[in-house]
Amino acid sequence: MGFETADDSDKEKGQNLPPNSIFRYNSPLVQVGLIGLVCFCCPGMFNALSGMGGGGQIDPTASNNASTALYTTFAIFGILGGGIYNILGPRLTLLSACSTYVLYAGSFLYYNHYKHQAFAITAGAILGVGAGLLWAGQGAIMTSYPPPNRKGTYISIFWSIFNMGGVIGGLIPFVLNYNRTEAASVNDATYIGFMVFMSIGTFLTLVILPPSKVVRDDGTKCTNIQYSNVTTEAIEIGKLFLNWKMLLIVPAAWSSNFFYTYQFNNVNAVMFNVRTRGLNNVFYWGAQMAGSIGIGYIMDFSFKSRRTRGFFGIVVVAVLSSAIWAGGLANQLGYSRGNKPEKLDFKGGSDYAGPFVLYFSFGLLDAMYQSLVYWVIGALANDSETLSRYVGFYKGVQSAGAAVAWQVDARNVSFLGQLIMNWVFTTVSYPLLIVLVLFAVKNEDEEEEITKTKEVAPKDVE
Repeated sequence: MGFETADDSDKEKGQNLPPNSIFRYNSPLVQVGLIGLVCFCCPGMFNALSGMGGGGQIDPTASNNASTALYTTFAIFGILGGGIYNILGPRLTLLSACSTYVLYAGSFLYYNHYKHQAFAITAGAILGVGAGLLWAGQGAIMTSYPPPNRKGTYISIFWSIFNMGGVIGGLIPFVLNYNRTEAASVNDATYIGFMVFMSIGTFLTLVILPPSKVVRDDGTKCTNIQYSNVTTEAIEIGKLFLNWKMLLIVPAAWSSNFFYTYQFNNVNAVMFNVRTRGLNNVFYWGAQMAGSIGIGYIMDFSFKSRRTRGFFGIVVVAVLSSAIWAGGLANQLGYSRGNKPEKLDFKGGSDYAGPFVLYFSFGLLDAMYQSLVYWVIGALANDSETLSRYVGFYKGVQSAGAAVAWQVDARNVSFLGQLIMNWVFTTVSYPLLIVLVLFAVKNEDEEEEITKTKEVAPKDVE
């Protein structure tokens, strides 16, 4: 694929039957683990920064505007990202993408001193381009490299490594701002810490292999296509907007980042002081690790039939979602934009416990919801080229929703109104996902039968 896969077949003959080690460099497990580490360092730290609410500032205006710019360009380059990834391959795509995270964190270090929004907004727009490329590439790796019957497990492995970045990132502001119990913006060292991790992640992208060099334990490769081109990708991306499978994904994609604005700005930032916000994020992203492992088990091992596992997973997440948003409603009725509560500290005992459990549950639901959607997308195809486009479309729509969400908050829509929007958007997505699984997801034995038919067909013609 792209510039990185022009190696002739002679160099790859030795990879047809790989050694019996899941930890070999070109195994799907190692490569998914590596992309997990990249995301640990870059979007993982970005999540910790965003999770504090307002980008760590008292006034969230600059962060809201930067996030709007970010998700606007993210929406465009998320959709284009799959095609760009297919042309350039993983290393060039991911290297250029991850460098934009460092710039974004640096813009808030600058804002801490000069209070000029322009740099943060520009950096946000640039990060949107990079994030679109990164997540399209990550999605292709996570959904196409694993064996078809273990995609849920590999998604949970990635999600756990990635969200460990949010856990560590949450500890940075908690430790560095521990003695600051009053409302305040985070200190410079917090932003510098984020930048160091993001820089490490940028260099880690150089060890990611292209799909043509990744070999599963049974000797199969993730793709046999060696390259793509602009014309092909433009046509295939255009077709996505008329693809009924992608249209059914739209509500799930739209809602899957829409709720971050409410959770970060209007729960964590409004209800807790700065050091407690950092501690909350440790548990929020930790809950994501637990949630991804739980839903990964359900999607791979709960039933023999892949389609049945899909139905069961959707029902489990839908029921949990309704319960958590109901808890959010009960909490939200206690305060409003015009009547904000006194800031809670983690030493506040019972007053702190309820809102903390709610925020923890939001993290649990996020991981289960997004891992479920990734599993459904991964069940629609097995090749890297198709899945990179599917994931790019998903991330593009997701980012469009997020861009709208940040402006909804910036325009002072009521907290209760935002909660209701989030609850409605997620609820609408579940029956559509059931329809998608019913008509588009095939069981493993059905896929094997189709594959055998395709292999036999040319001989029948002769």
